[in-house]
Amino acid sequence: MNAADARALLGESEVLFTAEEVNAATAKVARELNHDYADKHPLVLGVMGGAVVFAGQLMPQLDFPMDFDIVQASRYGEKTIGTHLTWRVTPRDNVKGRHVLLLDDILDEGVTLAAIVELLRSQGAASVECAVFCVKDYGAEKNAQKPLQAKYVGLTVPNRFIFGYGMDVSGAWRNLPAIWAKREG
Repeated sequence: MNAADARALLGESEVLFTAEEVNAATAKVARELNHDYADKHPLVLGVMGGAVVFAGQLMPQLDFPMDFDIVQASRYGEKTIGTHLTWRVTPRDNVKGRHVLLLDDILDEGVTLAAIVELLRSQGAASVECAVFCVKDYGAEKNAQKPLQAKYVGLTVPNRFIFGYGMDVSGAWRNLPAIWAKREG
C-alpha cells in the first residue's frame, strides 16, 4: 500500500477505541500481570511484528524481573485473511523449565497463538500464558471454538478488520495510538 492509499483508507475509517482507552486497557493488563508474576522471573516473548507496540507500552509498567525475546509467526503477511502458518523466528533454546508469557496484539481466530503455545510446551516450558491487547468477538458460540483463550486481555473488539496500536492494514498504520476500523456500510 502506498502513502496515498494508506491516507485514503484512514479517511474511510473510524476510531473504535481512543488512545486513552487503549492506554487504560494496557494498564489493566499490566496490573493483572504484576499481581500474577510478582514472585516469578518469566521469559516474556513478544509475537512480532504486531506485538511491538503493545509490548513496548506494557513492559515499562511491569515490576517483576523478566527475560525478553521474540517469536515471529504469521498467517496474514500483507493479506487480510489468514492462510497457512509461516515461521520467521522460532523460540530459542531458553524455554525449557521457564514460565513463558506470550504478548500479542490480537487473538483473532487463535490459530497462530495456539501453534506458538504448542511449540513452547513441546520445548518444555513450565507454563505458558497469553496476554493479548485485544480479542476479536465472533459471538459466544464461535468464541468458544477458538483453540485457546488468552488469560490476560486488554479489550474486546468487534468482528471487523481493525488496525492501529501495532496492528496493520496491508502493512500500514501500525503506528496509530488508537484502534481504527473501516466504516461499515
